[in-house]
Amino acid sequence: MKQILNILPMFIFFIFYKFYDIFIASGSLIVISGLICIIHWILYNEIDKISLFSFLSVFFFGSLTIFFHNSQFIKWKITIIYIIFSLVLLISQFFTRKPMIQRFLEKDIKISNIYWRKINFIWSLFFLFCAILNIYIAYYFSETIWVNFKVFGFTSLTFFLILITSIYINCKISKNK
Repeated sequence: MKQILNILPMFIFFIFYKFYDIFIASGSLIVISGLICIIHWILYNEIDKISLFSFLSVFFFGSLTIFFHNSQFIKWKITIIYIIFSLVLLISQFFTRKPMIQRFLEKDIKISNIYWRKINFIWSLFFLFCAILNIYIAYYFSETIWVNFKVFGFTSLTFFLILITSIYINCKISKNK
């Protein structure tokens, strides 16, 4: 349920963009992101940190997009988020005992710390790659292509890396048995 709530704003943005424009889509993204935080509070008696971070960034960049009537702000939102994710993973890679990915998944998955570090580093590079790719597509392609890629391209790339990561983890678990 939480995963559905976390991806719902992206699809609402896409639908509103297709029927209206980037500015109404940005407004709808702000509203749905706020509602997701409220729904998390109602269902789980807490506000999901990812949802809250997403809402705050959407509110900031979406409001700038609407206020200045300039779509570049909303286009930069995902780039900045990906850079933050990449930096957080890199910092945890080199300056903490456990990389961030391990902290999230170690309760369910038991593999060696060296493998967690490799996975963490790959995901950090992935987010950096996505940030650069987003800027490239935002500046060198049409807004429609950017929206389509934001929704379907990044989703596909993320699912692909999840699949690769899962296969890697399963291989490491099998070796340890």
